[in-house]
Parts: sequence; C-alpha cells; structure tokens
Amino acid sequence: MSKFKAVIFDWAGTVIDFGSFAPMGAFVETFAKFGVHVTIADARKPMGLPKRAHISAMLSEPHIAAGWTSAQEAAPDESAIDRVYDLFVPLNEEVVGDYCTLVPGTLETVAYLRAKGMKIGSTTGYTRSIMERVLPLAAEQGFAPENLICADDLPLGRPTPIGMYKCFLDLMVYPAGAVIKVDDTEPGIAEGVAAGCVTVGLTLSGNEAGLTLPELAALSPNERAALHEKIGAKLKAAGADHVIETVAGLPQLIDMLER
Repeated sequence: MSKFKAVIFDWAGTVIDFGSFAPMGAFVETFAKFGVHVTIADARKPMGLPKRAHISAMLSEPHIAAGWTSAQEAAPDESAIDRVYDLFVPLNEEVVGDYCTLVPGTLETVAYLRAKGMKIGSTTGYTRSIMERVLPLAAEQGFAPENLICADDLPLGRPTPIGMYKCFLDLMVYPAGAVIKVDDTEPGIAEGVAAGCVTVGLTLSGNEAGLTLPELAALSPNERAALHEKIGAKLKAAGADHVIETVAGLPQLIDMLER
C-alpha cells in the first residue's frame, strides 16, 4: 500500500489529447466569428482555467481587446464574455471527440496506482457538456476515473481549491498531503497547491510544449531536455513540487517519494 491515497488527474494534455490541441481551433474560429483575429499562442496562454475565465483572460489582453472594440464598436464587457462563451462551447463539443486518444503510459500508470490501492479522481477546465463527449471515448480505451469535477460544476473553479475539496469528498480521502495532483498547466497546478496537495507538473505532453507525439519524437535529446527544463521551471514557479515529462513517469516518481 502507498502512503498516498489518491491521484487527481487533469484531462487534456495530461491523460488525453497529447499537446492539448482540442480547444485551440475552436477559440480561433469563435473569435473570428466576431471579427477578431487571435492566434493559437493567444489561445494557449490562459489554458487550464475554466473556459469562461479563459475567454475573459483572452479579452483582457490589450491587442485582443483592441480588436474586439474595433470589430464590435464597444469595449469587451461581461456580455461580450458570455457571447463568446456561448459560441465557443458548442464548437469545442463538436471537435473534442477527435482529440480523446489517451496519452501513452496512462493505462500503465493507472494499473500501477490501482495495484497500490490508490483512488483516481479528476478535474478539468472543460465544461460538463464537453466532458460528456470525452468520458465514453476515454472509457472505451480503459480510462475511467472514480470522479470528475468540471469547470461549471461548482461556483468557483481553478485556481481555487474548491474542485479539489469536492474530489476529497467524492473519493473520501484525506489529508490533502496524501493526495497527488497531476496537471500540465499553471492554473491546474495552482489548484493543487491551494488545496495542500503534492503537485506534479507535466512538461512535454501538454499545453506549454504544444507538440504532437511525432514532433516531440523529432527533437534531439538536448532539445528535449532543454524544453523539459524550460517548462519545468514555469510549472515549479506556479507551485509544482515535482515535474516529469509525461504521465508515464508518475510511477517512478511515486516510488522515489516513498523511499
């Protein structure tokens, strides 16, 4: 048995959708429908936040706010956030099913955790309606965590600890220090930190790297190591206790922490 009682996983960029691509095109297309040009880099910047907060953060960027004001003849406000959100969610629902392939090593890591008697939970910046598309596709591949907290399930989302507190209740686990939070984004790490969990940042499978598996494989060992170091420093600054490349490295990390 492990000294840890549970692991709470993020979804996109952590256990599915290597490189975290599903929302990117939806963000670009949604803003374009309002006459506002945004880039993939713009869309990636606030990743990990609940999607409405993500849109709010994008509209707060000076160049995007200026584009909105020019196109819509009014500065972005709460109603603007609502209008973008209402268009974005259905678009993301349409495409998310194409990005549900499990990250390599996920099933092996889950088997390791189960063998140690640990529970498996999850939180996400996706809405419940988006995750309703994801859950059956993940389950078909063998990944079915014992709970799921979505961005719109609770009044407060990331980076607050409220979603993690609900995980503790759903899984009946405590103390917080016996729970590991695994995530590829700064808001997701901050969520775990705020809850008092051991936090593990993923450097190469998620939003910060933004690479497909073939693109990652094409990197030289030195390029891969440098990218891991760069993103790892960013996630550690957000509060990550440990950083690993992908979820496949979690068993080795847990073995080390238990020695």
